[in-house]
Amino acid sequence: MSQLTSVQTERAPGAIGPYSQAVSVDGWIFCSGQIPIDPSSGDLVAGDIGTQTDQVLKNLSAVLEAAGASLSRVVKTTVFLKDMADFQGMNEVYARHFGDHRPARAAVAVRTLPKDVSVEIEAIARAS
Repeated sequence: MSQLTSVQTERAPGAIGPYSQAVSVDGWIFCSGQIPIDPSSGDLVAGDIGTQTDQVLKNLSAVLEAAGASLSRVVKTTVFLKDMADFQGMNEVYARHFGDHRPARAAVAVRTLPKDVSVEIEAIARAS
């Protein structure tokens, strides 16, 4: 059986439950959902959907880097939005972070998210 490796970095918020920031197996990295928490303070980042999405993607990037990858190695993301009316604002910031790289993606509206944030993003990536 393949070895599962838990990924942990202080450059992203710690898990707020019984799970890992990410798990790596056979060159694949499965990142748990990130929400807009400032890892240095542990506080939620206030602001509009763009500000929150920016922090989420910074957190996700830090987890990927700890696992030996980057946003450019992401093959699939799932975006969870509290309100689909925030899609355009999220999408603009998302596009800036990913540049010309276009991973597969699903975006869904959900009733609530942890800590009542507006956005959460999870990812699957391939290690470099």
